[in-house]
Amino acid sequence: MAEPTAVIVDIPASAELHNAVRDWSRWLSSERRTAEHTTEAYGRDVRNFMHFLAGHLGGPADLSDLANLQAVDFRSYLARRRSEGLSNTSIARSMSAIRSLFRFLERTDVVHNPAINAVRTPKRPHNVPKPLTVGQAVSSVKKISQLQDEGWLGKRDTAVLTLLYGCGLRISEALSLNLRDKPAGNILIVNGKGNKQRMVPVLIVVQEAIDDYITNCPFQLSADDPLFVGKRGGRLGPGIIQRQVRRLRGMLGLPETATPHALRHSFATHLLSDGGDLRTIQELLGHSSL
Repeated sequence: MAEPTAVIVDIPASAELHNAVRDWSRWLSSERRTAEHTTEAYGRDVRNFMHFLAGHLGGPADLSDLANLQAVDFRSYLARRRSEGLSNTSIARSMSAIRSLFRFLERTDVVHNPAINAVRTPKRPHNVPKPLTVGQAVSSVKKISQLQDEGWLGKRDTAVLTLLYGCGLRISEALSLNLRDKPAGNILIVNGKGNKQRMVPVLIVVQEAIDDYITNCPFQLSADDPLFVGKRGGRLGPGIIQRQVRRLRGMLGLPETATPHALRHSFATHLLSDGGDLRTIQELLGHSSL
């Protein structure tokens, strides 16, 4: 089992509370399978909360202190974070981390404190994903293969990103395709949200990228097998592509908003800027509303 991160080690708390926070962090990683960067962010949020409590209570907190906290104490923490310039999104994530810790402590019969349920979390702003420029999107598709040591894996990642940008697919839609679903001619049938089907036109460059990947894939795939597979031949998970795109951001100097979903949004934005019909683009994306 992995050792706790430094942010978990460096908290002002009693030995019992320190151990409980460490167990929570390990539970996030091993049982909840929380992404590494999320676990680390949650760890930092809880560390900040413990430092706040140390000042708020006049010394390192222990388990009984957590059990006796009132809603006003949690609100004081949120007010402190807001005074430090944190956005609603960061404050909401911080509160999510604390709620996660308290749920774990209650589930393991360590601490019970219903007061946290009375605290409202700031609303996160609902932002439309920011599109990449045409140059950034094309560079992403062309360069992602360079991040893989094995050639077929690079071709696979290229094919996935080509589908996202060239056809406007959600990453979940692309990775749910089986071999039998690969484009037949210039049309791809996609099963979207709510199991709604839609037909998407497929560019030659998309067909070529998929065929190139299939030709070089070391596994003999049958019609019912996943189209995109991982190193061991199982269905490829979105976390791999998301990680590769994060690496791509550093390689190409792309903004933090460059994600797999941003490529789908770029598909729509670039079509619209070239004179595409808004209703048609809506249908291609599988959106229920404009």
